[in-house]
Amino acid sequence: MYELEIKNLYKIFGPTPEKAYTMSQDGITKEEILKKTGNTIGVNNASFQVKKGETFVVMGLSGSGKSTLIRCLNRLQDPTYGEVHVHGRNIVELSADELRTLRRKSMGMVFQNFGLFPHRTVRKNVDYGLEIQGVPEEERKKRAYEVLDMVGLKGYEEMKPAELSGGMQQRVGLARALVLDPDILLMDEAFSALDPLIKRNMQDELIALQEKMQKTIVFITHDLDEALKLGDRIAVMYEGEIVQIGTPEEILTEPATDYVRNFVENVDRSKVLTAETIMKKPLAVTDTKEGPKAAVRKMKQEEISSIFVVDSKRILQGVVDIEDAMKLADKGEKSLKSIIKTDFDTTAPDTFIVDLLPMASAAKYPIAVIDDNRKLLGVIVRVSVISGISREGDNGNDE
Repeated sequence: MYELEIKNLYKIFGPTPEKAYTMSQDGITKEEILKKTGNTIGVNNASFQVKKGETFVVMGLSGSGKSTLIRCLNRLQDPTYGEVHVHGRNIVELSADELRTLRRKSMGMVFQNFGLFPHRTVRKNVDYGLEIQGVPEEERKKRAYEVLDMVGLKGYEEMKPAELSGGMQQRVGLARALVLDPDILLMDEAFSALDPLIKRNMQDELIALQEKMQKTIVFITHDLDEALKLGDRIAVMYEGEIVQIGTPEEILTEPATDYVRNFVENVDRSKVLTAETIMKKPLAVTDTKEGPKAAVRKMKQEEISSIFVVDSKRILQGVVDIEDAMKLADKGEKSLKSIIKTDFDTTAPDTFIVDLLPMASAAKYPIAVIDDNRKLLGVIVRVSVISGISREGDNGNDE
């Protein structure tokens, strides 16, 4: 079961939403509907699912409908049509009391403009939701202090918001949502008002917190770099519609529309794409049971000058040069053991291309991509790293 599931969601503003909905079903554009009816379609037939522990980013330019969408997820704005399922229950059908209970216990929200009470201390801002719930003061204080420590604000608990920087105030807003221990965290342009350096720091902080908390997060942004950095998956919105959903790599490498293609055109791919994206199947490997003659034959067949050595479970043992293998074969040796080298570079599949650049520039052999058990998954040659950065797909087989 998904933590959050949205089905055919519409939010229509105006006097005759039923008419606008019917016209939308007939394929009439948003502009024509506005012109003919005076209705604006803020969200147009949005459907997606969010898994438990996933950071799902909704990205789009101003006016794309992303902020309207997130406000429908906890019914700060009631959807006009469609369903919003939280833990399998359609919250569109909840009463006002049931909705308040859901918001208090299951969903937290962090806004762009902080929304802190200037007359309350940092701690009292954070424990406000607990106070509304009737939690005793000592318990409120204890939990607020714990969460403020978690977001890096230990020592600032009894200060007023005006005494904090913008980034610190946003941490207070985040702590206020987290203190209720919600299953789902909604973040609406949470870092957009921050200076670039503070913004990057907050992004890093959220990533670190998410590794510990494993909350289900829906994060709204107009910043593509932020979306690519934070999102496990990204939904791209345009004029109220979700035009593509995919992983950061899928959004970059397989844009579904010209709009998405133009959006990602100037992204630094080396900071997003990973080794897994550009690695290739090894043209040939040799088994530890095979001898130098077999290794030489494979290298000549594939026109390569070195070959990786694996065992029967494909666990990487090392690499062999063709010159060394030919010398052993001339001597009549049956084992490769004496010439297997281990001084070559390896990497994990999730390593970013930018981190492979120093390795690739000095590598004598292809870079071996291995898993945690040293199983050989693929190889990366220098041209693959370069092509991965330059956006050109590499179809060569040079090893």
